[in-house]
Amino acid sequence: MKMNIFGYTLPKLRRSFESLGENPAKADIVFNGVYKNGARDFRGFGFAERVTEKLEETFAFDLPKVVERRESSDAAKLLLELSDGEFVETVLMRQRFGNCVCVSTQVGCNMGCKFCQSGQMKKRRDLNVEEIVGQVLALSGEFSCKIDGVSVMGIGEPFDSFQNTADFISIVSDDKGLAVGRRHVTVSTCGIVPKICEYADLPLPCSLAISLHAADDGLRSELMPINKKYPIADVLKAAEYYSNKTRHRVALEYIMLDGINDSDECARQLAEVIGGRDFYVNLIPYNSTDSEFRKSDTDRISRFCGVLKENGVIATKRREFGADLKAACGQLRSDHEKKF
Repeated sequence: MKMNIFGYTLPKLRRSFESLGENPAKADIVFNGVYKNGARDFRGFGFAERVTEKLEETFAFDLPKVVERRESSDAAKLLLELSDGEFVETVLMRQRFGNCVCVSTQVGCNMGCKFCQSGQMKKRRDLNVEEIVGQVLALSGEFSCKIDGVSVMGIGEPFDSFQNTADFISIVSDDKGLAVGRRHVTVSTCGIVPKICEYADLPLPCSLAISLHAADDGLRSELMPINKKYPIADVLKAAEYYSNKTRHRVALEYIMLDGINDSDECARQLAEVIGGRDFYVNLIPYNSTDSEFRKSDTDRISRFCGVLKENGVIATKRREFGADLKAACGQLRSDHEKKF
């Protein structure tokens, strides 16, 4: 059975070439050609015929199949079919600094966050490295665009599939790969404390975002069951460890839910738990699904942001992307499955 070349980091590809009896320097040539020049076979590398045939017998260049495509002025979304018939979503966001891709890491999710569409779908399996990389390549190819940023914030909890996520960010940030700057690759977690620390200890970790969404353990546990195992104080301590180890500022993501977590008092509580640490808060308008939750209005979000700033917290309001094309995690996959 052939191995999918998109599942190999550069070090792993070098080791694979060595095991085939080939100079590992050829792996660098192939890796660069695949990601920089879009090579999808081994015929253009100038290798001897025997080497080309050996590589063709060993590696495949399979990508997920595009099943559905939706596009608006600032965003686009693909529903992709995987080799085993499962489906996954990926989103392209056209931002001021360039094109950012949001990728999924699992089919379904076991974290069970109450406001999240994908949280209502139990995890079926982790995505392989090539299936995560394939999302980036599928979007880039479908819309003929350069990728300037990557967010690992789609369906699934990235740190519940830690090694595949680590290999993925290695590929997209490698200078010979997609060469996305590490500051522009962000992994978002709901707060699996040991994995946050393990992520910080990687040789070259990328940016980190923590899905917080509440500053009170009682409310956060209602919204996010993971909080019962890893409460806010432990999550923020791990985030501080990452910040101190990497010298990168941590983003605390906070979805604004009308009447739930958007009061002035909630903002003051959030500022208090941050306690002057090197974090910033990213306020996210809720992308409404068929759940019980509704997004806070614009004035309320602005007021919440103002209270944070009054209390010394750096805060930003995220632009809304793709509400008209159902860009919330899991919506497109859910709609597709309802048809069958």
